[in-house]
Amino acid sequence: MNVPNILSLIRLCVVPLVPLVYFSDLPHANLWAALIYLLATLTDALDGYIARKFNLITRLGRVLDPLADKLMSFCVLVCIIINEPPLFWAGAVFFIKEVCMGLGALVQYKKINDVPPSNILGKISTAYFFVVCFVILVYPGLHETAKIIAISTALALNVSAFAIYLWRFIRNKGK
Repeated sequence: MNVPNILSLIRLCVVPLVPLVYFSDLPHANLWAALIYLLATLTDALDGYIARKFNLITRLGRVLDPLADKLMSFCVLVCIIINEPPLFWAGAVFFIKEVCMGLGALVQYKKINDVPPSNILGKISTAYFFVVCFVILVYPGLHETAKIIAISTALALNVSAFAIYLWRFIRNKGK
């Protein structure tokens, strides 16, 4: 177990803290939840940097890292949706896309004993999704139209990244 994998495991363990804090009676609970989300995202960047810089990329890390990211993102999105029910559709789209990505990764893992690396649009969409969710957590009074536009854009980027993964998968016949 190396440092990047430990950081990914820590992120996985921190996921339940977001809703616990967000829905608590703490003053400024939304800001504390946003801070946890920010710290988790920073550890994601740190573990990726350490893994690449010191050649510590492992198959376990290539599974744990995206799993921690997706669970954290989905958890934050669910917190937002509970306070903003009109955004329910966003959670459904995100969930369906992630299930499809997970199934595709599982098929590839069984075939090649590894998961495919992320693509640049996947990284951009993840970063944009973080910014959108972070802003909504910090500014819950943001106008509903602004939230809908921001979430829609984030999901459009996510689905576009998924389309690239799907195209690669089909082109390589699942190899």
